[in-house]
Amino acid sequence: MKVIIITGGSRGLGRSAALECAARSMGVILTYNSHPEGADAVVAEIEARGGKAAALKLNVGQVATFPMFRDAVVETLRTVWGRSDFDGLVNNAGYGLFEPIATVTEEQFDGLFNVHLKGPFFLTQILLPLMAQGADIVNLTSATTRVATAGVAPYASFKGGLEVLTRYMAKEFGERGIRANSVSPGAIRTELGGGLNDEFEAMLAGQTALGRVGEPEDVGRVVAALLSQDLGWVNAQSIEVGGGYNI
Repeated sequence: MKVIIITGGSRGLGRSAALECAARSMGVILTYNSHPEGADAVVAEIEARGGKAAALKLNVGQVATFPMFRDAVVETLRTVWGRSDFDGLVNNAGYGLFEPIATVTEEQFDGLFNVHLKGPFFLTQILLPLMAQGADIVNLTSATTRVATAGVAPYASFKGGLEVLTRYMAKEFGERGIRANSVSPGAIRTELGGGLNDEFEAMLAGQTALGRVGEPEDVGRVVAALLSQDLGWVNAQSIEVGGGYNI
């Protein structure tokens, strides 16, 4: 059984990715920061369907806590799966902020940077020795790296940096057979940035070729596919999952 670590797996895209991976007979270690009840619910849902899962607390914005998290991963792999390595990492955890460049504070900027770029960089680094030969990395980026949207400049900039980092991961980890790809969601119905009201959703649907906003499952299925052998020759790519958003 493959074992996948998914950050921010208690809700939204992370929850969907966890359920889709479990449906493909993968074990899942999902992380949560401030929503343990949601994480426990995802684990319970996976186990009710005959799968294996565990939830660990992690604040992706606090690099100093990563050694403790790595140790918790080692213990969870040993006790739940009888293993010392794992097969996939999904850097998904994040949050949104709507603020024009003219009024973004340094604190807001640093918070977004720590979670969306610095965190994935150093989390991948510290977990790299635990990754099995031929493991997979999937980084969640954003269509805002392609479509300039006023008010999300820091978020989009760091997601763009993560997209570039993905290609460097593929380059540097290739000798171990580790693939790295990024998934770039378009307009998706999640709680990120406060969710969608009816008016905003209608506007986004009108900007999407297929005429609707996406659901978390639309993205989760792509993440799970990239972690499988079905897409085993896809590497160093950014795949936009947005139904033809703003084309």
